[in-house]
Amino acid sequence: MIPKLFQWLLAGVTFIVLWIALVLGYREQDGTSTSTPTVVLFLPLYVIITFGLFSVAVIGYRVATFNDCIEAAKELQTEIEEAKADLKSKGFKFD
Repeated sequence: MIPKLFQWLLAGVTFIVLWIALVLGYREQDGTSTSTPTVVLFLPLYVIITFGLFSVAVIGYRVATFNDCIEAAKELQTEIEEAKADLKSKGFKFD
């Protein structure tokens, strides 16, 4: 199994090699419109913008569907109270 980093690097290098081949004209673009070279030239920018928008959407979705852990919150509060009591017994003063 290939680590995720190598999968992303392989995909990125493949994309860059194909993009450079298109920009430098190693690959013929038969039957394409006159605006195709402009689209190909800015393709990495389009990919980065699309990736950024997708990332923001995923983060927004996961924040919206984040589960509350009520039991863990109660446990944390009791641990905080125990720590405060322990510190008070050692002479620490809380404001």
